[in-house]
Amino acid sequence: MKIRSITCFVDPAYPLNEQRLKVAGEFLEIARPAFVDAGYEVQTARMASTPFPRLLPRLKAGALSHLAQQLEEAVADLGYAYVSLGPALPELPESYGLIPEALAATQNAFFSGLMTTPDSSDGGVSLRAVHQCAKVIQEASGISQDGFANMRFAALANVPAGSPFFPAAYHQGDGPSFALATEAADLAVTAFSQATNLDEARKNLVRSMEAHGRAMTNIAREVEKQSRVKFGGIDFSLAPFPSEEHSIGTAMERLGVPGLGVHGSLAAAAILADTMDQADFLRAGFNGLLLPVLEDATLARRAAQGNLNVMDLLLYSAVCGTGLDTIPLPGDTSAEQLSAVLLDLASLSLRMAKPLTARLMPIPGKNAGDPTGFDFAYFANSKVMSLHAVALERFLGGDEVFTLHRRPPR
Repeated sequence: MKIRSITCFVDPAYPLNEQRLKVAGEFLEIARPAFVDAGYEVQTARMASTPFPRLLPRLKAGALSHLAQQLEEAVADLGYAYVSLGPALPELPESYGLIPEALAATQNAFFSGLMTTPDSSDGGVSLRAVHQCAKVIQEASGISQDGFANMRFAALANVPAGSPFFPAAYHQGDGPSFALATEAADLAVTAFSQATNLDEARKNLVRSMEAHGRAMTNIAREVEKQSRVKFGGIDFSLAPFPSEEHSIGTAMERLGVPGLGVHGSLAAAAILADTMDQADFLRAGFNGLLLPVLEDATLARRAAQGNLNVMDLLLYSAVCGTGLDTIPLPGDTSAEQLSAVLLDLASLSLRMAKPLTARLMPIPGKNAGDPTGFDFAYFANSKVMSLHAVALERFLGGDEVFTLHRRPPR
């Protein structure tokens, strides 16, 4: 198991507040060696800011690009590899249109767009925001020939502040805080491989998660004391790495699914998620199954074989996951088709009262079934997935906000 990211949450203000950024830099000088000395590999350090529409005095062309370039440079000087400038907001619809330009102007800056609005215990789906997120994805796909810019954008549904995983991460509040994102799919692979029955497999995983949870929390509490940066918790989502032994798809198949995508896969996803829920640790973010097609060797292979499709992944999200992640799509996928997918995800998120995201990657010049061909160490290549979506019509093609109530317990 590795720590994928130590994520520091900061309100950098605008113009950028040097003192606040200095605190974040001093925090990292304490935090990174504390975890490394304890035996944990720390892959990256990342910073997440207040949503950019709250920072910028005017949402005009060039404003976000300028801020993103400034912040990207500032955090790099402090030792952070990546920065998230948070989501565009439904109440400020003009904020979405600034993102493609900012993606093109940066290399290590991430962005997102909220599709839902908070409303006490229930929330609303903003059709306008859904359509705006789809336009961002469609426009961003043309920034480079491989469509890679969409790696740095996600459409968010019901996602609160404080999640350490990018691109979903953003800050809320005044004081700085931090959270840990893990790369822990190998814990599930090991736990299930060494068990003789299902009950033992599940107990193995809970014990392993709790042991690491205690160890990381103890370190984090010491870092909190020394740095005065509040510890927000751990996102123990079983994030994969593109190798068989670090694949959540492999873990699900070790439960007994002959090949991910066939019937039984939903049960495996539900069992895994329910098992994770039993583990006791301070939680932040999703704490669900990450099922990123291009970041998981087994998922990538099953998708290439045609066994796993977008609807399957959306279905699994209903019982376990964090949404649709790193999905390779045909380059001619329209914004209208993307809107239909995003609307399904946003509606599922509110009805089930769970955070979900979509990171969709149309690849220019590619058709369904073509090999993806990425040259990226953290990707397992697959084939472009087909998308059974057409343009929304009538009411769902409009710009209303509609409420979905959380399904009441029986």
